Amino acid sequence: MRRDPISHGEDDALRVKVLGSAAGGGVPQWNCNFRLSRAAREGAGRVMPRLQSSIAASAGDDAGWVVFNASPDIRQQINETPELQPAPDAPLRSTPIRAVVLTNADVDHLAGLLSLRERQAFHLYATARVLVVLAENPIFRVLDPAYVTRIPLTLANPCAIHGPDGPTGLTIELFAVPGKVALFLETGDAAADFRANEEDTIGLRITADGAAARVHYIPGCAAVDDRLRERIRGGDVLFFDGTVFTDNEMAEAGVGAKTGQRMGHLAIDGTDGSLAALAEVEAGRRIFIHINNTNPILDEASPERARVEAKGWEVAYDGMDIAL
Repeated sequence: MRRDPISHGEDDALRVKVLGSAAGGGVPQWNCNFRLSRAAREGAGRVMPRLQSSIAASAGDDAGWVVFNASPDIRQQINETPELQPAPDAPLRSTPIRAVVLTNADVDHLAGLLSLRERQAFHLYATARVLVVLAENPIFRVLDPAYVTRIPLTLANPCAIHGPDGPTGLTIELFAVPGKVALFLETGDAAADFRANEEDTIGLRITADGAAARVHYIPGCAAVDDRLRERIRGGDVLFFDGTVFTDNEMAEAGVGAKTGQRMGHLAIDGTDGSLAALAEVEAGRRIFIHINNTNPILDEASPERARVEAKGWEVAYDGMDIAL
């Protein structure tokens, strides 16, 4: 089930575009020969190709755009999204992207920063924990600090997002979600690596000046607790971690031994899965995003896809466009 872009009238002030709806590796993943990746390569239509997870938001046509998570696919995402490209009459070096916000330090969410290195001004927002990760890795020095200002975010404090030339009209509020450190930061100490409710993994509430609409963006989440349910209750749009349908699906597919929990992702199915855990949480639209190449909901004709849609959920796709 796909919906056309929706709008509530002339006063719409918040627009969200899905730049990438897949988990790390995308669909098809470059070295994956599982049936879903094969179907995406064949172009039969039941499994759409997908880039790696990212969204962009704008408070109006003249306000520019804020990108949430800099996917390794960001160059292709920009090429496929006219709104993110320089206007024909813009300066020779220019972009409507005014800021980038990171939700964690996963390589799938920050590697795209290396493609934004051409001395282009924008603001970079992340928690202090994630900014330390960037500071300690010398490769990110390609982001010239004379052009890219790094701004720390704190939990539970609304932050008006600015670009180099002033406010974007968007405000975000961070909240902790259960998760873990990025794969390349793992120490082998589970107590340290799987930190729930720390700055390593966050969710976001996105709002726009003059608009009542609330969008929640949670591309990674290891569990749903009462605090998270209350935080997202009543939002207009919920983008939620849809990495795996069942916790052990990668092993069942024969492509890896890790479970969803081991990767820091809550499964969709099961008594503790997101379908059950969020069933009573009010939301205008519920959309699974960050979908792994083993997840059967990628197949539009699968019973798993039918099941999530019957429960009122949508499955994000690249180019999905929502106006509020």
